[in-house]
Amino acid sequence: MEQQEYATGAARTAGGTSDGRTGGAGRGTTAAVVVVRGSGPRAVPGTGADAPQDAPRDAVPVRDSGSPSTAGLSPDPGLLRLARWFAEAEPGTADDLCAASLGLYPARHFGAPAGPATGPATAGPAADPSPADPSAAAALAVAPPTAEVSWWHGPTAHTPAPLRAREPRPAGGLRRARRDAAALPVVLSGAKPGKPGRHRKPERSRGAGTVPQDRSAATTAAERRIAARLLVAHPLVTASGPHADGFPLIRRHRDWLAERFDTLLGYRLVVGPWHARLHKAGLGPGATRRLEHPATGAPFTPGGYAQLALALALLVDAPERLPLDGLLAAMDAARPGPGPAARPADRAELAMAFAVLVDWQVLGDLPAAALADPAAAGPTVLTVDRELARAVPVGPPALADDATDLIRRAAEAEPGTAVRRRLAETPAVLAADLPEEQRAWLREHGRTGPAALAEFLGLEAEQRAEGVALLDPAEELTDLALPGADTAAQAALLLVERLVEEVRPLPGETAGTDVPVPDALIDGVLGDIADEYGLPAGWRRDYLADRTALRRDALDLLHRMGLITPAPRGTRPPGWLLRAPAARYAPAPDLLPAPGTGRHSRPDPGFTVPAPVSPRAGQPV
Repeated sequence: MEQQEYATGAARTAGGTSDGRTGGAGRGTTAAVVVVRGSGPRAVPGTGADAPQDAPRDAVPVRDSGSPSTAGLSPDPGLLRLARWFAEAEPGTADDLCAASLGLYPARHFGAPAGPATGPATAGPAADPSPADPSAAAALAVAPPTAEVSWWHGPTAHTPAPLRAREPRPAGGLRRARRDAAALPVVLSGAKPGKPGRHRKPERSRGAGTVPQDRSAATTAAERRIAARLLVAHPLVTASGPHADGFPLIRRHRDWLAERFDTLLGYRLVVGPWHARLHKAGLGPGATRRLEHPATGAPFTPGGYAQLALALALLVDAPERLPLDGLLAAMDAARPGPGPAARPADRAELAMAFAVLVDWQVLGDLPAAALADPAAAGPTVLTVDRELARAVPVGPPALADDATDLIRRAAEAEPGTAVRRRLAETPAVLAADLPEEQRAWLREHGRTGPAALAEFLGLEAEQRAEGVALLDPAEELTDLALPGADTAAQAALLLVERLVEEVRPLPGETAGTDVPVPDALIDGVLGDIADEYGLPAGWRRDYLADRTALRRDALDLLHRMGLITPAPRGTRPPGWLLRAPAARYAPAPDLLPAPGTGRHSRPDPGFTVPAPVSPRAGQPV
């Protein structure tokens, strides 16, 4: 019940608003990160459960902010080393290095459950299959949704074309509960006054003079789940940032949250008066997590990551007020050399790094000209929150030999913790992708392990023969949406539906985790989709004119959602592998399919085409 309460609307408590301060919000952290110089744990006044939100900012001595100066700026050696590794890395390796060293990636999950929720493998209500769809009914009759059923032939979350009309999703984060003076102080279900909502328990009648409890067990559990979900979606939450409404909940339940995150995921939670930081671990190589420009969504390049690490290396020990040109000069002087790391800063990469630092509130708001091109912005004074700058890095580069070693070290954990991290952060965990000891743990704890994590984060477990996925029907605990409203997302969904229909194993065939998909099939199906849906659905004209760009972005979305993966290097001809969870977005399989007639269909050698029949004589022609 509590899980359903969250799915329909988060509880909002008194005091869940910004503190009204300007500039950064990471004041007075209780502990910083070992990678940063002078960042050992220290006691901070006013960090108790009832500490006022306006606690004095005296945890760390600050320099005189009246006269901005660059005197004393010296880069942190560990972050300087990290900047070199970023500059010398390949794009995919740089993304993995960012996840390992910063750990600021959000969780990513599928949304709608597949098929009816029957048996212990799933939790929560789901719609029954349409009786008008005999193939779906037959598939479910033969293959009920249990852990022994393959994703290839199990229930699906498919919604048939025409294209799904979806309102743009609000920015990720805490849902706002509806309030009304005539309603209870907190409406957990999000229902309007007078309408209890389908997930809300009816209130028991209270006798005259009965005083309701201020806090019930259900309210406490709901608040903890809201706070946990917020931290998994946004590992850095500030008291004056976009998710300030959830910060009081995190502070109120920080001891319980810290214990659960440590027990289940091995994550460290640090909560100070002005910010909360969940120290996520790396996900290993090929995690498909990357930083993007907060406004444009453009992905970071290795050079952009290097500029970000170089700026952080100087900001962790910078004064509160710092001239922009002084910081740029210090970055030029600290840039390591020789090699790729020593090349001059690219203006676009520098702008992306500063945009992210402003988004994290490490830097205060900057003029538009400074965000567009910091090197040509003119005289500008930066407001620096060095406590937030120290809270950003989580990986220990001083202990690693190189970037590859850091990526490996950041993902190390005992088998149960490693599998639970994948369940909490990724759309689906396939047994074939796990090392043997983690695969053994998943076989032994295939039900209890995911169930504990699902309860903690308000998710639903979908267990199949190939692995487990934790679903978020509220579609909040994910940074990518599928289905989605934009052109690339709609094309990706239609593409994966048709690819599954073309190449998935037939009933009775050995169903592996991955099925090869030739490049030619992708090109042909995507061309058919663009011709059929492009203009009627109002797809972007640039995509319709440039099918290569449409293919690139559609495949990138499917790859990041774990539905396809590139074929191993050396495969001839090169192509992609369709993964078993992709079948959850395709129509339910027909157990007795007729041979296809499309240009990409596979002929059935045992099928004989019957002779045409004359409609008048009833005889073969």
